[in-house]
Amino acid sequence: MSEKPVIRLATASDVETIHRLLRHLADSTGLRQKFISRTEDFLRFGFCDEPKFEVLLAEQDEVVVGLCLFFYNFSSWRGELGVYIQDLVVDSDVRAAGVGRLLVRETARHAYEQGATHLRLSVDRDNHQAMRFYEKIGLRESTDESIFAAYEGDFVNLVEAV
Repeated sequence: MSEKPVIRLATASDVETIHRLLRHLADSTGLRQKFISRTEDFLRFGFCDEPKFEVLLAEQDEVVVGLCLFFYNFSSWRGELGVYIQDLVVDSDVRAAGVGRLLVRETARHAYEQGATHLRLSVDRDNHQAMRFYEKIGLRESTDESIFAAYEGDFVNLVEAV
């Protein structure tokens, strides 16, 4: 690949590519069993009147080689808008070429233009390669908090609890 990557916002016509890259991420991290989303889910939540997330795509020589899926959040303690990176995926063929760094930087820039003051993401505990990458580009591990979650039956139980 010869061209410098071009970063652009994804459109509804990109949902198949987005889904394929995220499926690849699930495969490469050994978490395919957790990947149950469908392309229709991305259309319904990301490419609608009130999108719940955005995606930046990295293209090189007119081929999508990476993506960053993100959404905005509000920090009640800081009183500021933030951006949360849900997924960062870069094709293994271009992984050392700076595409991931460019996607994170452009996500931060895009969010900054919307008024965001900070960026957050989480990494699977066993993904040491990703942790090293994020530290290398200037992100720091937050050791003063843990993520808690409720999925499937636990979520329904929470909703139905009286």
